[in-house]
Amino acid sequence: MERMRAVLALTVIALGLASGPALAGADRTPAGFWQQVDNDGHVGAWFYFTEVNGSYEGRLVKMFKKPGDPTFDVCAKCTGNQKNAPMLGLVIVKGMKRDGLKYENGSILDPRDGTVYHAQMELSPDGQKLSVRGYLGIPLLGQTQVWNKLPDNAMKPADIPKESVSATNSTN
Repeated sequence: MERMRAVLALTVIALGLASGPALAGADRTPAGFWQQVDNDGHVGAWFYFTEVNGSYEGRLVKMFKKPGDPTFDVCAKCTGNQKNAPMLGLVIVKGMKRDGLKYENGSILDPRDGTVYHAQMELSPDGQKLSVRGYLGIPLLGQTQVWNKLPDNAMKPADIPKESVSATNSTN
């Protein structure tokens, strides 16, 4: 009997250790600040993710102009209520539904040309990297960027741009 208890105790401990890393990441979400880095290493923007009605969305909160690139103050090529909306505060990532550390069935906007792509994301187990993939049709036909987690105090709450919509489409 004593031996059976010892085996049972060891089994419980082993199962706890085996599931520990999976459970440790289970409470992590993409909520907070993320830094988008281009493939050439240039920091392009900061995004702020929040949960909205059970899905996650990310809005542009800071831009870093690349020397020689044009500056965009508004999303001239966007459609709907985002047409001519200010870039800062523009929701770029929408509708990401959580499945563990994966987020699917969302969309991502390219504000340079107004194109909306299907999107999926995956959060690293330590919560410090967010793989963001935009694609046409199937995930195989897409591109992934790995964004880096920023500290929660990267911006003061008062400085975080509110969600932007076009002044011509706003009811304010």
